[in-house]
Amino acid sequence: MAGGYSEPVSSGPVSSAPPGEHSVVALGSNLGARLDILQGAVTAIAAIAGVTVTAVSPVYETVPVGGPDQPDYLNAVLLARTTLPPRDLLRQLNEIEAAFDRVREVRWGPRTLDLDIITYEGVTSDDPGLSLPHPRAHERAFVLAPWHDVDPAAVLPGRGQVAALLAAAGDGGIRRAQEELSLP
Repeated sequence: MAGGYSEPVSSGPVSSAPPGEHSVVALGSNLGARLDILQGAVTAIAAIAGVTVTAVSPVYETVPVGGPDQPDYLNAVLLARTTLPPRDLLRQLNEIEAAFDRVREVRWGPRTLDLDIITYEGVTSDDPGLSLPHPRAHERAFVLAPWHDVDPAAVLPGRGQVAALLAAAGDGGIRRAQEELSLP
């Protein structure tokens, strides 16, 4: 063709999904302005380079599980795609917790913010520093209910359909809150 120009050649369908691996992150707060803290965490996670938050669940109010006597939690789940390796994602989440004054003094104690990676696509790990999928997610209604709301077909690797796990776990002292979180 004259001038060296040729029509671009299509290499097939273009995916509309953001790049990276699918990850599920649980959020919880039972100290301070709980809803504002959770919304701040969603915004902070969405600002991490290499992370795209694709959905955020409804908020649930939850009776604490284990640990000392403490206030009720607000819990939610977000879905994300990330190009970060799991340990780098965890490090970023820990930095966000610290920015919201998370203190780790008492196991399962009250906290301003708790962020847990529940699943990271294709990764399993028994490392105590990063167990994947999260070792207790299958029995925690405060993770399963919001996850099911945002992804009814979700599967917890090695455990099965989230809907079936939620049915087996029962309501676990959770109730849907009127408050909502939004994507940034």
